[in-house]
Amino acid sequence: MKLIAEDISKVIAGRTILDHVNLEMESGRIYGFAGRNGSGKTMLFRALSGLMSVSSGRVLLDEKVLRRDFTVLPSLGIVLENAGMYPGMTGEENLRYLASLKHIAGQEDIRKTLERVGLDPDDTRKYRKYSMGMKQRLAIAQAVMEKPDVLMLDEPFNGLDESGVKEIRELIRMEKGRGALILLASHNREDMEILADELYHVEGGRIRRKEDGSDE
Repeated sequence: MKLIAEDISKVIAGRTILDHVNLEMESGRIYGFAGRNGSGKTMLFRALSGLMSVSSGRVLLDEKVLRRDFTVLPSLGIVLENAGMYPGMTGEENLRYLASLKHIAGQEDIRKTLERVGLDPDDTRKYRKYSMGMKQRLAIAQAVMEKPDVLMLDEPFNGLDESGVKEIRELIRMEKGRGALILLASHNREDMEILADELYHVEGGRIRRKEDGSDE
């Protein structure tokens, strides 16, 4: 499977958010996008997923055009800011509700996924009582529980302690081994250098590849 961005740009209120971006990505590889907050990483993920239209250019998945042949990528797991969980539900209840929308993940999948991200599926605490790290783990759980073909993780290590970072890094490696096409965005360059097969620098909406993670 290939995900391709052909000369995509996005302009909002006269401001260029994405500036003539060209990318070609394939299954079973991890693509890292490093850049400061506000550099365009999140907007890139929104454009590549179909959550946001582009002003020019196009995004293709195996020669089908995003937002023409389908609205969003058909098999997508994504972590962006504001995960949108229900505060009055437990983590397990939140995942069970989300799973009911597509009927891909069953109850056993939900329980195993919670355990994979370091959460207790029998924890009765409501989401509003979760720590920042627990909320981040649950966001990652919802992204991976349906075994998506494309996984986009924007700042996946935010709020995690050292052991949590190690656990999620291993989970990401396992998702790569499963054959997922993975996009990671982080302002922490170490995360990118450890995990990414290809590393890109994002600044001012422009994307430039870094050879072997080295400085340009």
